[in-house]
Amino acid sequence: MGHPFLNDGVDLGDVILSLVMVVASFTICLIATMLMVWFERKVVSRLQNRIGPNVAGPFGLLQTLADGIKLFFKEDIIPTRADRFVFQLAPYLSLIPAFLTFTLVPLAGDFSDGNNGSSTIFGREFLWQVADVPVGILFFLAMSSLGIYGILLAGWSSGSKYPLLGSVRASAQAISYEAALGLSLAAVILVSGSLSTSGIVGFQADGIWTWNVIVTGFVPFIVFVIAGTAELNRPPFDLVEAEQELVGGFHTEYSSIRFALFFLAEFMNTVTMGAIIVTLFFGGPAQIFDFPLIDFPNAWYIGLILFFIKLLFFLFMFVWFRATLPRIRYDQLMDLGWKVLIPLSLAWFLILAGIRVARDGSIGIFDDSLGDLAAVLIVAIGIMIIGFALLRKAVVNARQDRLEAAGLTEVAVTADLTPQPGATGAASSTTPSSTTAGGH
Repeated sequence: MGHPFLNDGVDLGDVILSLVMVVASFTICLIATMLMVWFERKVVSRLQNRIGPNVAGPFGLLQTLADGIKLFFKEDIIPTRADRFVFQLAPYLSLIPAFLTFTLVPLAGDFSDGNNGSSTIFGREFLWQVADVPVGILFFLAMSSLGIYGILLAGWSSGSKYPLLGSVRASAQAISYEAALGLSLAAVILVSGSLSTSGIVGFQADGIWTWNVIVTGFVPFIVFVIAGTAELNRPPFDLVEAEQELVGGFHTEYSSIRFALFFLAEFMNTVTMGAIIVTLFFGGPAQIFDFPLIDFPNAWYIGLILFFIKLLFFLFMFVWFRATLPRIRYDQLMDLGWKVLIPLSLAWFLILAGIRVARDGSIGIFDDSLGDLAAVLIVAIGIMIIGFALLRKAVVNARQDRLEAAGLTEVAVTADLTPQPGATGAASSTTPSSTTAGGH
């Protein structure tokens, strides 16, 4: 693992190349973040039948830069009751983990025919990523958890109740969805047999049918997207900054460049999460089909183009979520994490493990592995049905207990939707059939 040019010792040229890669990666990440802000504002405006940014630069491309310059020169206010050191440190704790995660992503390279995606420059063979860590997936989980500390400390150090409530929500939300995120990643690790991001891309290099989104059966991908959106604190899971309830949430007391750093971290995390999804489930920069250009010495740029096309799709998906989905309630957020995503991802991981053992012929119930595989699937489906039935019953019982403890009863409210004789003008106002808790 790691860059090939580091295998035979380190000299001054290796250090310079490493520094160039770090600076280039940071520059790409910043430019992608700036374009992501413009892209989101432009797409949301179109979805809402508006024009969006169109003044600063061609097509409004420089609007993000103008906003950054404006915020940079605004007054930096620190509340009197704030913990000054922690208050000033928190924005950087949100920003740095996003960039460190981005360094794990292979941006280009030729992974066909067993190649490792490396290229050669000045006689040095290198990978198109800053760091190919042997435990890259674990590093990603660590950084995603560390990023929450920025929000937690920002809310706690502000000396105000609304930021504190937002930070408490962030901690509960992170704990709830980190487990589901990890279990979905466990399925990828199981089928890929590697914790390295470049190794996972190499596993998917034989075409679309080897992509992990298909090999793992789609469910881990769906769980990862939902849990990743919650980790990003993006709609419909942006409860840590719910302006209707918490003024602005954890960053209410922030202004000037520190306020901008939080939003820079949010959009940088969005770009990074999209890149991680492409890497883990959609082959990263690996070729989809065989291209005639693959024989050229500079075939790495094909992977670069493919990677950014895939990334653009998922960035649009995040923007689409923001423009379409309403913010959910906090109890719905917790229920989705603990009662749906975690059981589903755990059950699916066990099914994949059972299928893998059956295909290897390690069970031995039947004479062939196909019979063992069928037995595993039947048992797994039965266990899933029973488990979800028991879980559903437990959820209903818990709801009834909460209603009884509050002195409420569940009442079915119905309405006749048939137009009344003699009604004129607009249709009469009716309430659709629903189930509500009496007393609200």
